[in-house]
Amino acid sequence: MTTNPAQVQEMPVNFAGQSSAASGLAVVRMTIGAMFVSVFFENLGKGAYTPAGYAGVINYYIKGSHSPAAWKWVLGFMASHAAMAAPTQAATEISLGILLVIGLLTRPAAFVAFLFLGSLWVSEWGTSWIWELLVPVLASLGLAVGRAGRAWGIDALLARRSPSSPWW
Repeated sequence: MTTNPAQVQEMPVNFAGQSSAASGLAVVRMTIGAMFVSVFFENLGKGAYTPAGYAGVINYYIKGSHSPAAWKWVLGFMASHAAMAAPTQAATEISLGILLVIGLLTRPAAFVAFLFLGSLWVSEWGTSWIWELLVPVLASLGLAVGRAGRAWGIDALLARRSPSSPWW
């Protein structure tokens, strides 16, 4: 089957030479990244990264959510190891935020964000509106699939050297 060149439509291109879809993914990437940075500072201010603060939040999910019993066991394990889990979560949130905002290692960062937000979504079943986190969960997956760092991000510079790399 051949395609008539006159029938092929080109993607609209913006001022930076990127397609409109790539620019749209970049906006979503920076928004999800900014969300992580904002949540990091909010949690830091509330003391949620201290062992007691972290365990309190996790115990709230254990008592109030409708997540599966196996997941509540995982949460209990995390709460009992809050001295390690709290700073790990803090480092994860700020790292993901920065990486997504600047568009560096976007695919792995977005995939980790998908897993992280997905776990939080399961933890919150029955305690909040079901769609509250599902949209950022799926947006993060879309960022990983769509190579969102190749527009307005450092990944675009790295892709010039190694365009077939799965990292950007």
